[in-house]
Amino acid sequence: MEFELVIGFEVHTELKTRSKVWCGCSTEFASPPNTNVCPVCLGLPGSLPVLNREAFRLALKTALALHCDVPPITTFDRKNYYYPDLPKNYQISQNDKFLGKGGHLEIDLGEAGTKRVGIDNIHLEEDAGKNLHPEGKALDYSLLDLNRAGMPLLEIVTQPDIRSREEAQAFMASMRNFLKYLDVSDCKMEEGSLRFELNMSLRPKGTDLFGTKVEVKNLNSTSVVLKCIDAELGRQSELLAEGGQVVQETRLWDEAAGVTRAMRTKETATDYRYFPDPDLVDVEVTEAYKKEVLADIPELPVARCRRFQEKYTLSAYDAGLLTSARQTADYFEEAVRLHNNPKGIANWIMTEAMRWLNERSGADELTMDDFPVKAPAIAELVRLLDEGTITGKIAKQLFPMMLDTGKMPATLVEEKGLKPLDDSALEPVVEEVIASMPKVADDVRNGKGKAIGALVGAVMKKTQGKANPATLTPLIKSKLGVE
Repeated sequence: MEFELVIGFEVHTELKTRSKVWCGCSTEFASPPNTNVCPVCLGLPGSLPVLNREAFRLALKTALALHCDVPPITTFDRKNYYYPDLPKNYQISQNDKFLGKGGHLEIDLGEAGTKRVGIDNIHLEEDAGKNLHPEGKALDYSLLDLNRAGMPLLEIVTQPDIRSREEAQAFMASMRNFLKYLDVSDCKMEEGSLRFELNMSLRPKGTDLFGTKVEVKNLNSTSVVLKCIDAELGRQSELLAEGGQVVQETRLWDEAAGVTRAMRTKETATDYRYFPDPDLVDVEVTEAYKKEVLADIPELPVARCRRFQEKYTLSAYDAGLLTSARQTADYFEEAVRLHNNPKGIANWIMTEAMRWLNERSGADELTMDDFPVKAPAIAELVRLLDEGTITGKIAKQLFPMMLDTGKMPATLVEEKGLKPLDDSALEPVVEEVIASMPKVADDVRNGKGKAIGALVGAVMKKTQGKANPATLTPLIKSKLGVE
């Protein structure tokens, strides 16, 4: 029997605030263990939470950008369970009146176009601390760092709309890009500020009924998520093909073995004994506040990519690359406003600029904001090329100088004497090259047109790229007496 993948995600992203969601403790990453803590996030008796206004604004901004229905009143609940990294023995979350329901994210599938992945709900909660398990056979203890406890955490629960590994990969890339465009999270998966939890089942192809869902937790990269999908596809397919049943449970990824392993049977909402948090008041979301937050939502990646193709006549590939980061798209549009050659500017960004960024990006991802050649300089470089003021070879010489000095290309052309030679200066060089290459010159005279390329190349080499190819070829033909 042939099976169909059914995938949904629970996306957890830490919001970009300076303080935690219920207290004033710092959210700075990599602080010494248990230093960014207070009675509230330690769950000490008598402490009371106070909602972080900025965390709520960023959560609402995300819900509105995902086209969710936002109720006029939203509330917070206690999710009760015991685990060492949860000092209160409950998590403040939302289970009844979510911040947002419904909505969708449009994901980019490349040549296959786009697809809408439905959103079940979006809610604001607090993150847990972090358990650290030292390695070594003689070590039978764990360490606990509560710096992360109380971090503002946004959970986005999707509908089970994803049907393939490729769609899952596109969803994760599109969601990360979406959150970064909104500027609500730094989305650093290596620091745990963006996490994807996989919900996956199989069903016979052609049926509408859902199979038994398995959840896989603690996945720290998109590549690990994809490995999990492959492993679970094999495990569940084999079980079902042999007449067995998939158990609804939570599983963990075993990187060394390349398999998922059972962690616990899957809980239901009833197991968590949700009830309204008595320490927190209801939050009213007025229409006026929604309009204020809506005004802060930028043009989103898929829409911007589509506009780049229509407005600037770029290919889907080029538009996708330029809109893959908000800073890159902003840089491109600023340059095009200064000089209207979208394709020429796009080429420089996609080759030279992105190469520079890729070579230097490490743990801290660089953006076009870090690129030393600013948009006006790229626009001027392309304008000088289009006007014939410089040649392509000179442009290649100029670019490293622009990187090193931060100077505009026109200034460097003047300082370095890089203006192309005019015909009067080129004539003696052309004559010298023709004299030194008599066989090639005769080939051109005898109708072998392609042979003229060797003469052009020789002149370009002698002039160090200062000859303009557009005027050089006619000059050589004139000297050889051919049309």
